[in-house]
Amino acid sequence: MAAILETLTLADAVGSFGALVVVAAYFATQMRMMNSDDLAFPVLNLAGSILIVYSLLQNFNLASMLIESFWILISMIGIVQFFRLRRAR
Repeated sequence: MAAILETLTLADAVGSFGALVVVAAYFATQMRMMNSDDLAFPVLNLAGSILIVYSLLQNFNLASMLIESFWILISMIGIVQFFRLRRAR
């Protein structure tokens, strides 16, 4: 474990934190601690994905960049939809 921490770059740390944010949001919805209709869910997913993309810009991986790009797009759609539905009420 110490060897891993010694080779950890800032980009690795930022991307790892982003992954934890995304997984934590998903876990919170599965445990019914957060509703996927809440604004927090797409915001956390967006923030986590942006952090992951930061790490991917340092250590590029096409497949990961594609999935994160879609994750960002879907999260942004979720945020827009949240405000549209709120305005309609």
